[in-house]
Amino acid sequence: MGNAYCIFCGCIEQASVGVVEKWGRFDRLADPGLHFFNPLAGERLSGILSTRICSLDVKIETKTKDNVFVQMLCSIQYRVIRENADDAFYELQNPREQIQAYVFDVVRAHVPKLNLDELFEQKDEVAKAVLEELEKVMGAYGYNIEHILMVDIIPDSSVRKAMNEINAAQRMQLASVYKGEAEKILQVKKAEAEAEAKYLGGVGVARQRQAITDGLRENILNFSHKVEGTSAKEVMDLIMITQYFDTIKELGNSSKNTTVFLPHGPGHVRDIGQQIRNGMMEAASAQHVNTE
Repeated sequence: MGNAYCIFCGCIEQASVGVVEKWGRFDRLADPGLHFFNPLAGERLSGILSTRICSLDVKIETKTKDNVFVQMLCSIQYRVIRENADDAFYELQNPREQIQAYVFDVVRAHVPKLNLDELFEQKDEVAKAVLEELEKVMGAYGYNIEHILMVDIIPDSSVRKAMNEINAAQRMQLASVYKGEAEKILQVKKAEAEAEAKYLGGVGVARQRQAITDGLRENILNFSHKVEGTSAKEVMDLIMITQYFDTIKELGNSSKNTTVFLPHGPGHVRDIGQQIRNGMMEAASAQHVNTE
């Protein structure tokens, strides 16, 4: 329905308070409801104030300590104190302009003390300073400051672009460091795997050769015991000739089209056997010298 009044009566709605004067002077506050006034006695309803929470958005342009111009959007929520509505009605003609002026004064006193990064981190401290100042000042005029919010901090567009580029460069640098560390670990693990593989391969070859040596030794001893009158040298020659023919057979059965030229004939087989024996004797002699 809203507020309605005439010279004799007035209806004040909920969340509102009326200011009643008598002969031009403040007389009393009128609560929500229907009220009658005696104009012959000088009574009249001078005005009505809302006690609802009001919101005021203030945009302030200021400069930080590191000479960066920023725009700050501040939202102030305030209301009339019902018990002090007469002060709010008579003391201030335009409370919104008064609040805005104090916000400008406090913000421009605090922000120049902070760098841009500090301002983003301490915007609640700035809002708290504004709240304390406004509560102290506006309380005397019948207004209560409910909340103050620093809604946004907007640096200049060129500053925002530079900040984004700095952030992107730092992230790229960090990504490069992580990538380098990952490649380093990969190379180290690869080298360790290759070393382990070579070691195991060497162990396998050594065991294979040891097994061949043990097998040859056993064959020579068995042949010498079973065939009387044969020496170890003759048995060794026979085994080498057998191995020689087995090698030629394997080369012939290979599926790969590879041609290998080998000297062949009894004399050549004897030379190959002699070379193998000389190599084994030299190796044994060198091992004996190292032992001494």
